[in-house]
Amino acid sequence: MECRDPDSLKNTLRTLIRDRTPYVLIGGGSNLLIADEGVDVVVVRYFADEPLVEVDGAEVEVSGATILDHLVRAAVDRGLDGVTTCSGIPGTVGGAIVGNAGAFGKQIGDVLESVEVMNAAGDVYRVAGPDLAFAYRRSRLQQSGEVVVSARLRLHPADRAGLLEERESLLALRREKHPDWRREPCIGSIFRNIEPTSAAGRRQAAGWFLEEAGAKELRVGGAYVYPKHANIIIKGEGGTARDVFELSRLMAQAVRDRFELDLVREVRFLGRFPQAPDKPADRFF
Repeated sequence: MECRDPDSLKNTLRTLIRDRTPYVLIGGGSNLLIADEGVDVVVVRYFADEPLVEVDGAEVEVSGATILDHLVRAAVDRGLDGVTTCSGIPGTVGGAIVGNAGAFGKQIGDVLESVEVMNAAGDVYRVAGPDLAFAYRRSRLQQSGEVVVSARLRLHPADRAGLLEERESLLALRREKHPDWRREPCIGSIFRNIEPTSAAGRRQAAGWFLEEAGAKELRVGGAYVYPKHANIIIKGEGGTARDVFELSRLMAQAVRDRFELDLVREVRFLGRFPQAPDKPADRFF
């Protein structure tokens, strides 16, 4: 089921809740691996090709279905900074908030003033940004089951020409280091970077540990590690979701064996897989 705006999302979810129909909500699906057998619940996709963005001074109201890069472009075009480092990051605003997406030491939680959410009972209410318990690639929304309907961001004025230059530089950097998913199907970075509280002592790129552990040499069926980035898996010709899943397990094991570090996955798995990397159940979302 497709929902492109807040009203359609609210109506759809309330109907499913009323009818007690099992469902799972996704956004753009850029960090989602779906099992080869599919799923046996209703999949609701909250995604809009056209941005739903309202700007009032430095305050921006945006639908959770809006593509994150469309939000960045709208802000930069108006000379507003605060999300520029998110340039080129795939996915929707809703997904970015749930996972506190960002880059270069900045994340969307830094500028989130409040968020409109819906809970499992169909109630809709506002939550202040500081109450979402943001941390590195984390928020309380990952456990609470609340759905991001829309968000209000507090940005700040900046030189538009400078922002445009920064954005183009970031997009060029991503093109250089990351695959074009249209030609080389992938789900982005598989694992989170290593956090300061871990045995690594400070946050470091998971890709470095993977490369040092020899992950680039690993392959399962049609799935292989991207030659330019050891934290990205490409699903090549004949590749399956299970191939990608199994390869991710081998990558994590390689780092565990070499550095005694347990990588935490950043991607989501949807459906049935042999064994989740960090969960005992064989079925999870």
